[in-house]
Amino acid sequence: MTHPARVLLADDHAVLRSGLRLLLTSQNEFEVIGEASSGIETLALAEQLQPDLILLDLSMPALGGLDALPTLRRLVPSARILILTMHDDPQYLRQALKHGASGYVLKKAADAELLSAMRSVLRGEVYVHPSMTRILLEDMLPESQSDNTEDSWSNLSDREQEVLKMVALGHTSAEIAEQLSLSAKTVETYRARGMEKLGLRTRAALVKFVLQEGLMKKE
Repeated sequence: MTHPARVLLADDHAVLRSGLRLLLTSQNEFEVIGEASSGIETLALAEQLQPDLILLDLSMPALGGLDALPTLRRLVPSARILILTMHDDPQYLRQALKHGASGYVLKKAADAELLSAMRSVLRGEVYVHPSMTRILLEDMLPESQSDNTEDSWSNLSDREQEVLKMVALGHTSAEIAEQLSLSAKTVETYRARGMEKLGLRTRAALVKFVLQEGLMKKE
């Protein structure tokens, strides 16, 4: 995107909107073009301003974020809608994605994670807070697991298993390195060694492996 992404803030807490505005205006890639404090106001401003990205709270007066989503998708079909909420209830997450949200971030997320989420959805990707991504994966996991999988997975070191699970959840090597206090090069080594042990070559194959075998359920 050649111009700064035009962002509409939709949250009924003025203090939070002020903080978000300060955060985003410190980044040359974002421009806050409007603020809404209710669902009805969000719809009106979205239609009028045609933003590139809407940061949408779920709990707002007059019309909640979930209820506003279908109409927003119709009024501003090109906009990315990133849910920013305090609710970590899986049902909210499922409904938000079902109704067209591009991502779901918890308000407790660090500033850097919010910015990362915004960049992701603007690239056309779907971003979900890591703790919530696991819920989506577990929704898709089958009950059965194979003995062969048990054997091959158990051949991995604890760190290799940890890194590969995070890769399957969509984390980049840089993000994994930061969370595990490792260097990106070390993360890549664990990833490559683990993939080789499993006989996998791509992340897509790893995700399929994780989903089929229910490995995210193991602690």
